[in-house]
Amino acid sequence: MSDRIEKIKTFLQQSPDDCFLNHALALEYIKLGDDVHAGELFKKNMTFDPAYLATYYHYAKLLERLGDEQAAIAVYEQGLEHSKKAGDNHTYSELRSAYEELTF
Repeated sequence: MSDRIEKIKTFLQQSPDDCFLNHALALEYIKLGDDVHAGELFKKNMTFDPAYLATYYHYAKLLERLGDEQAAIAVYEQGLEHSKKAGDNHTYSELRSAYEELTF
């Protein structure tokens, strides 16, 4: 396990629901090829704070890579909805592009 993972886990002991830290840990797990733990952290973020927009793109890409296109589409759609509500045009555009690439 990498030093970065250990450091993030240390921070998470004090703030277990910190979406930024959970997201960072999920990305570290992806680098190691541990998609199961990464997916669990992304799902946790989506449940705890659906407005944490960074999760949607990365989680949907993980699902795409795992071959679960229907789940990826659902995650993109949720992300599109939340980014539109938040008025975050940049995230909306990124999600829309990835969504269209998958569905067309």
